[in-house]
Amino acid sequence: MARAEHDADLIQFITELAREENIEEGFLTAVGALKNAKIGFYDQESLEYQEMEVNNPCEIVSCIGNISIKDGEPFVHAHAVLALEDGVAIGGHLLEGQVFASEIHLQEIEGPKIERKHDETTELSLWEFE
Repeated sequence: MARAEHDADLIQFITELAREENIEEGFLTAVGALKNAKIGFYDQESLEYQEMEVNNPCEIVSCIGNISIKDGEPFVHAHAVLALEDGVAIGGHLLEGQVFASEIHLQEIEGPKIERKHDETTELSLWEFE
């Protein structure tokens, strides 16, 4: 359990927390509010992320994800649903999020080693198990 500091980038904070705690495989959830965010939607035809800027304060309705190793470093893969002031929700791959206030639950998972490797079909870095 952790609390991300005000103005921290949520993804960078979780990445650093995983590094400090030596977590190579884990599950995460987060609640709270962001000052702004960047959400990605993976276009399955172009095989590229389309980025959407959220330049307004928003509530984290749901944020779940995982941690694995990519290129020897902890990699956070998180998806979020964010609610705007008018009740409109936006969701996708959480690329960035400037924290207003956030609480994080990070749980280490034990089992086979998981590492992200490039997948030629999707052009994504997907799990491979040792």
